[in-house]
Amino acid sequence: MDIEPLLPGMETPAASESAENLWYTSFGMETGGLDYMYVKYARVWIPDPEEVWKSAELLKDYKPGDKVLQLRLEEGKDLEYCLDPKTKELPPLRNPDILVGENDLTALSYLHEPAVLHNLKVRFIDSKLIYTYCGIVLVAINPYEQLPIYGEDIINAYSGQNMGDMDPHIFAVAEEAYKQMARDERNQSIIVSGESGAGKTVSAKYAMRYFATVSGSASEANVEEKVLASNPIMESIGNAKTTRNDNSSRFGKYIEIGFDKRYRIIGANMRTYLLEKSRVVFQAEEERNYHIFYQLCASAALPEFQTLRLGNANYFHYTKQGGSPVIDGVDDAKEMLNTRQACTLLGISDSYQMGIFRILAGILHLGNVEFASRDSDSCAVPPKHEPLTIFCDLMGVEYEEMAHWLCHRKLATATETYIKPISKLHAINARDALAKHIYANLFNWIVDHVNKALHATVKQHSFIGVLDIYGFETFEINSFEQFCINYANEKLQQQFNMHVFKLEQEEYMKEQIPWTLIDFYDNQPCINLIEAKMGVLDLLDEECKMPKGSDDTWAQKLYNTHLNKCALFEKPRLSNKAFIIKHFADKVEYQCEGFLEKNKDTVYEEQIKVLKSSKFKLLPELFQDEEKVLSPTSAAPSGRVPLSRTAMKAAKARPGQASKEHKKTVGHQFRNSLHLLMETLNATTPHYVRCIKPNDFKFPFTFDEKRAVQQLRACGVLETIRISAAGFPSRWTYQEFFSRYRVLMKQRDVLSDRKQTCKNVLEKLILDKDKYQFGKTKIFFRAGQVAYLEKIRADKLRAACIRIQKTIRGWLMRKKYVRMRKAAIAIQRHVRGYQARCYAKFLRRTRAAITIQKFQRMYVVRKRYQRMRDATIALQALLRGYMARNKYQMMLREHKSVIIQKHVRGWLARLRYGRTLKAIVYLQCCYRRMMAKRELKKLKIEARSVERYKKLHIGLENKIMQLQRKIDEQNKEYKSLLEKMSSLEITYSTETEKLRSDVERLRMSEEEAKNATNRVLSLQDEITKLRKELHQTQAEKKTIEEWADKYKHETEQLVSELKEQNTLLKTEKEELNRRIHDQAREITETMEKKLVEETKQLELDLNDERLRYQNLLNEFSRLEERYDDLKDEMNLMVSVPKPGHKRTDSTHSSNESEYTFSSEITEAEDLPVRTEEPSEKKAPLDMSLFLKLQKRVTELEQEKQSLQDELDRKEEQALRAKAKEEERPPIRGAELEYESLKRQELESENKKLKNELNELQKALTETRSPEVTAPGAPAYRVLLDQLTSVSEELEVRKEEVLILRSQLVSQKEAIQPKNTMTDSTILLEDVQKMKDKGEIAQAYIGLKETNRLLESQLQSQKKSHENELELLRGEIQGLKEENNRQQQLLAQNLQLPPEARIEASLQHEITRLTNENLDLMEQLEKQDKTVRKLKKQLKVFAKKIGELEVGQMENISPGQIIDEPIRPVNIPRKEKDFQGMLEYKKEDEQKLVKNLILELKPRGVAVNLIPGLPAYILFMCVRHADYLNDDQKVRSLLTSTINGIKKVLKKRGDDFETVSFWLSNTCRFLHCLKQYSGEEGFMKHNTPRQNEHCLTNFDLAEYRQVLSDLAIQIYQQLVRVLENILQPMIVSGMLEHETIQGVSGVKPTGLRKRTSSIADEGTYTLDSIIRQLNSFHSVMCQHGMDPELIKQVVKQMFYIIGAVTLNNLLLRKDMCSWSKGMQIRYNVSQLEEWLRDKNLMNSGAKETLEPLIQAAQLLQVKKKTDEDAEAICSMCNALTTAQIVKVLNLYTPVNEFEERVLVSFIRTIQMRLRDRKDSPQLLMDAKHIFPVTFPFNPSSLALETIQIPASLGLGFISRV
Repeated sequence: MDIEPLLPGMETPAASESAENLWYTSFGMETGGLDYMYVKYARVWIPDPEEVWKSAELLKDYKPGDKVLQLRLEEGKDLEYCLDPKTKELPPLRNPDILVGENDLTALSYLHEPAVLHNLKVRFIDSKLIYTYCGIVLVAINPYEQLPIYGEDIINAYSGQNMGDMDPHIFAVAEEAYKQMARDERNQSIIVSGESGAGKTVSAKYAMRYFATVSGSASEANVEEKVLASNPIMESIGNAKTTRNDNSSRFGKYIEIGFDKRYRIIGANMRTYLLEKSRVVFQAEEERNYHIFYQLCASAALPEFQTLRLGNANYFHYTKQGGSPVIDGVDDAKEMLNTRQACTLLGISDSYQMGIFRILAGILHLGNVEFASRDSDSCAVPPKHEPLTIFCDLMGVEYEEMAHWLCHRKLATATETYIKPISKLHAINARDALAKHIYANLFNWIVDHVNKALHATVKQHSFIGVLDIYGFETFEINSFEQFCINYANEKLQQQFNMHVFKLEQEEYMKEQIPWTLIDFYDNQPCINLIEAKMGVLDLLDEECKMPKGSDDTWAQKLYNTHLNKCALFEKPRLSNKAFIIKHFADKVEYQCEGFLEKNKDTVYEEQIKVLKSSKFKLLPELFQDEEKVLSPTSAAPSGRVPLSRTAMKAAKARPGQASKEHKKTVGHQFRNSLHLLMETLNATTPHYVRCIKPNDFKFPFTFDEKRAVQQLRACGVLETIRISAAGFPSRWTYQEFFSRYRVLMKQRDVLSDRKQTCKNVLEKLILDKDKYQFGKTKIFFRAGQVAYLEKIRADKLRAACIRIQKTIRGWLMRKKYVRMRKAAIAIQRHVRGYQARCYAKFLRRTRAAITIQKFQRMYVVRKRYQRMRDATIALQALLRGYMARNKYQMMLREHKSVIIQKHVRGWLARLRYGRTLKAIVYLQCCYRRMMAKRELKKLKIEARSVERYKKLHIGLENKIMQLQRKIDEQNKEYKSLLEKMSSLEITYSTETEKLRSDVERLRMSEEEAKNATNRVLSLQDEITKLRKELHQTQAEKKTIEEWADKYKHETEQLVSELKEQNTLLKTEKEELNRRIHDQAREITETMEKKLVEETKQLELDLNDERLRYQNLLNEFSRLEERYDDLKDEMNLMVSVPKPGHKRTDSTHSSNESEYTFSSEITEAEDLPVRTEEPSEKKAPLDMSLFLKLQKRVTELEQEKQSLQDELDRKEEQALRAKAKEEERPPIRGAELEYESLKRQELESENKKLKNELNELQKALTETRSPEVTAPGAPAYRVLLDQLTSVSEELEVRKEEVLILRSQLVSQKEAIQPKNTMTDSTILLEDVQKMKDKGEIAQAYIGLKETNRLLESQLQSQKKSHENELELLRGEIQGLKEENNRQQQLLAQNLQLPPEARIEASLQHEITRLTNENLDLMEQLEKQDKTVRKLKKQLKVFAKKIGELEVGQMENISPGQIIDEPIRPVNIPRKEKDFQGMLEYKKEDEQKLVKNLILELKPRGVAVNLIPGLPAYILFMCVRHADYLNDDQKVRSLLTSTINGIKKVLKKRGDDFETVSFWLSNTCRFLHCLKQYSGEEGFMKHNTPRQNEHCLTNFDLAEYRQVLSDLAIQIYQQLVRVLENILQPMIVSGMLEHETIQGVSGVKPTGLRKRTSSIADEGTYTLDSIIRQLNSFHSVMCQHGMDPELIKQVVKQMFYIIGAVTLNNLLLRKDMCSWSKGMQIRYNVSQLEEWLRDKNLMNSGAKETLEPLIQAAQLLQVKKKTDEDAEAICSMCNALTTAQIVKVLNLYTPVNEFEERVLVSFIRTIQMRLRDRKDSPQLLMDAKHIFPVTFPFNPSSLALETIQIPASLGLGFISRV
């Protein structure tokens, strides 16, 4: 039954029903009309005690009246489900699979609890999506894991998007609030609620971060950083660890973020609610006190905390009760640093911070104070109790007073005052109450200071409030805190219900749908029970006022007042100290114990007075604030309270009421603050975030269905579903309905009017007209009707698929049959032919076999006969030989026996003769021995006698002499005898010879006789021997022949083996040669690859440097624009200047911009702006050389300054002398002009030196590699070249300085006589003498100059000679080293094998040639530089000589001046061609800039005139100023041009044509400055006529750099302009628009409608993008932009298209489907076709779309098997791992024929990609701008042919 929504105060039976009963009532409304859906195979949900709901499938159709449903569970178990006999309620139907996982729960066709729960579970577990919409509510499930979805790239992606266009996210809610605030001019609120640990604080923090990032701050004070910095402070003092959450907020807070009129953050304000003060003194098991206490204890060792006397957290009573002082993964000391940094950022000084820590430490010490009982009613603090002593020291109070009032209290009566001791228990309670009170006041004080720091300095225009408040709580024991929390949630739920109801009503009214009032749960009766008169809070306050009030009496009053009178109030059966209230979420039983005490929040006044008397300044300040607190009823009219104190503080008692501690109770304060909060929320547009805790164990991505359902019922999500389901929850636009269900229509049903078409079709499809309603723009469906339509559509598609399959399968089978028949015939033909060929082959083989057998048998028989014959002959030969050998052996034995007998007989005779001879000799020896012995005996006797000795001795000498003579004589005789003997021997030998010859002759005759007798026998023996030898020879011959055959065979085999080895060696050689070639090729390819890779790396480094430099330029231009804007705002704001000193802007001087360069401005000042390299990257060598160069430059500057001072002084003297003698002409005018010329030259050279120094610094700073300072590096060569040139020029300058000084001396000598003379004493003779003296002095000076010049030349020649000598020595040394190296190399090569030697020599030769080539290139570069330098010097000297000649011609002698009359002479000018220069007057410069730049219309110029005409005109003006040598005019013109272009771009910077026009002209102007600069590198592209037009006097390289920077800025602005134009088109054209109609149907959407994908009017399509690209391209071509620059712009455009499309694809689940992948690929192909049409395929634009192409392919490929995973990993190389996984997680089937991606497949992909090193960033950087380059593009247009049209208004310019 439909009833009206309840008003506050009205009561209805519906209010007494529980939320669960209401849910099933609404569900009965839904399923009552869907009986026809309960057919076989339909899926339903049935209750389950474990999983809450289980899915089952019907086994047979349901018929009305059935009491049992036949079901089959998913695990395969059959079940009989009994229906309720009373209600006949059918189980809820399950949604189709294509609707599961939707972004919005209201998009589900069947809206009920199991569908909601299942959808959330699928998104959370399978897709890892933690956010889901439920109508206007964002459901956020805590993942208990850090997710990469909160980066700045995600913030940028959600910024500016509609809420339904992107996937659900907290950023989407924040963006919606921010957008509605700006659009509707209405304040907004984001209400974040949920259980402890559900993620409320984190969600609120991310919302605030989004506002801070998107809006920025209106000032430079970084207000957004301060807003974010308040979070760590509030978390440290207001968050604690609980059993459910490690960082649980123990207070509620409402933060208002203020915005100005431009919607930028200007400040913030915070209100807090119901701080849990009891946690300061008590913590449950496994819980902690507030974080700040543990942070203090962890930082106790710091020096500044030594005075606090802190220690471990387990030492203090207030921090050790929970038994869990440490949180895993949290470093309290580090958190303390963060807290202190946040305090400093918010302006809390160090002294105040130490004061805060001092008070907190005092609270910890106060908790350790103990009491000793005296008796049952009194107690005392132990004497000199250390904790109390420390507390008193820290607080600055007296120990005795505090010890006294901790154990006593004051009682005041009407007449007198008593001091009463208190018991130990009361003393402990009083101590804890004091600690809580101090902490609460400190908390409020910190909140006050945070609010002061966040206070807006300007007027607040609007605000967005973020409410982070506790959700509905129910525990085993619920006390006063839970009562207040649930009371607040009742109020918030009522506001939520009313808002949801209101939105539903507005939607129906807007669509003009008949509005039928629906029933929804109104919790006003519950709120009345709590806050109305005589309600729970009212009775509690009344009981607190009673003198002897207690919790028991209060409970009895509650029973008496509400029991059995209010259906929402109950009494527990077994307790008289508790009560039950039926809240909207659940029944809660509250224990009455402690309610009164917590409501009173009693603190003894005497203890407060002691603290107020403290010497510590901060402590009294905490309690003085209580006197200033406003009552909640005295708030501002807007309903906003000033600060958060009102939520918890009680008003200060008046002096006359000293006995009353506090007037207002905590409940009263909380009710007032809650009313103010509701007023604020009702005055804003609310946005709801409901945080869900998936499990109680903090497991990541684990879903507990029971806990989730409890929270869903408590947070109002199901109430939203119920309200939607009660009406028409499914809503479709007519176009979406038509697109989705076009398959259900016939061609004749389709009309041009989509609305009428849909009406006609629906009337046929759904007969019950109550099931749908036609609105103004949408069709509204009852619950379940979309599922019914989907079923019809699926059946139609299934039937169509079956027909298509049938036809295709028949066609395929016919094709297969025809193919098989043809194949069979072909096989038969081939088989038969094969068989015939085989038979013929068999016949031929049989005939051949018979022939072979015949010859084989004949051969075998012949071989057998030959073997038998040979064997017979061999046997005969052997037998005959055997017989002959036996006969020969017998004869030989007889002959040998005769010879043996002869020799034996002779041996016996000789033996006998020898024995006889031996015996005779023996006898002779024996006799002779006997005789010798006798003689010896005699001699011995003689020798013994003396006389004998004397005799012998007397004649000894004589005997010696005699013996000597005898010896001589005997020698002579011996010689004569020898002679005789020799003669006798000769005669004897002759006679012997004769005798021998006779004997020999006799022997010969005897031998002949013997031979004659034995010749016959010997001949016979020889015959026998010859026969034997013949046989042996024959055997040997046979053996030799066999051996020869064998040897021949072996030789042939060896030859064949050698040939094979030779072949193998040849093949190995060829293989080695091939390998060598392959290796050489591989080495070459490797080197080429390395070269390519190094080149790519260098290009990447160059692009990075270029990108960084261009980003710096972009930042500089942004700051410049901001500075100009601020300056304009300041000028507008300050209308009347204040008296006093007016300070000029230091960044601007006169009319010149920051790009105005003069000779006094050094490049060192401009260098840091261009290149900001860190100093540590410069090598020490760079610094030393820099110092040398700087020292030389400084010396030159000092010399230049001294010369300039002296010249100024001399010029002043000359001017004074000229004033004295006006009639005399200047004597030395030419010399003075020459000196001024020298001074200018010195200045220009000094400037040149500075330019070279700048180039050197630039070359060194642009190169980041560490090899930059290595010898041979480019920077090193530049440095040496410049050092050499500087030293040479320094010598030249010294010589010029000497000459100049000599001229100055001569000038001084010439001028001094002038100063000494007076007009009255001058005579003509004196003048003549002075002239002579001057000539003499001049001659003398000239001689001195000549001597100096010769001396300098001699020195230079000497120096050059020494340099040449040194070079020759170096060359000799180098040649020696080269010779030694060559010898070493030769020695090494000789040790190598031949092949390696050849390769080494080749390698050496290549290296040598390469080195020589490099040396020659270096020499060539040096010579080129020298030539260019000499050419420039030659030009300068030629110009100076010409000017000197002109000066000398003008310096005519005075006599000639007198003789010749002075009269004007007209010199006729020869007619000559136009020189390509334009002349204008100095005063016309502003007019030139105005007409040519500021007021020029690009469209007219682009259409009617040549491209780049303004650039040509400006350059021709610059040429003329260069021709005149007017540096001021050049500088002024270039500066005005640059400033004019900047002004135009600032004024019309959003116009693409303007920006493109000036980018083209700036580049053309830059190219002209290069083309006509006179540098050889640019001149080679010119014609001879163009080379004549080169600049002659000025080097504008500095201005080329300035123009290049300006072109970069213009390019970046062009990119921003085209990005702003393309941005709205990309998502609609590339993703949402169906280019191929009918490929993808539109899925049902929820309340958060996404942008329609159908091309309605005003919707962008792909054609819109291509038309816009054509427009951009045609404009750039009309403006004459360089083709290379056009390619870069196109590449940037395509990158933006690809990045934006991919980013949206990654953040939109509804876009990740197979059909959408096809659409994207088709769209990309169209873009590629556009590139081909424009001939831009080589621009690199296609490569920027590669990530998008791969993402589209990923949507279309198979995603099942491991092979698919491997293919995906190899295919998606341009996508990061995070992007691939995200696409797979988001993949959603549009039709039920598609399959979802399994979680296991995604895990497989992650495992395969875990080694890939890529960026963890999910989204592409759509704001990335590629570094731009401006390749030199010379113009073939001749300057003299350019005509200036009159339409430009440049008539004041004349052609030259």
